[in-house]
Amino acid sequence: MAEEPMTAQKGPYQVELVMGRAYLWCACGRSAKQPFCDGSHKGTGLEPVRFVAETSGTVNLCGCKTTDDQPFCDGSHNLL
Repeated sequence: MAEEPMTAQKGPYQVELVMGRAYLWCACGRSAKQPFCDGSHKGTGLEPVRFVAETSGTVNLCGCKTTDDQPFCDGSHNLL
């Protein structure tokens, strides 16, 4: 059974993405390289979310790990 994700921060991470590049978003909240995966999920039963940037530019990636639109912020942190 998977552990519950940890809240890395109660708000999004604003990051610059490059169109066509693949990223691994940390879904467990344990990575020291937030909002991206550093392998800290090992043994938790949780896995990072791989995505490819559709455009280049600044996006808000979820920091609270409760979004319904992984890896993007959907405002769920406002309910914490």
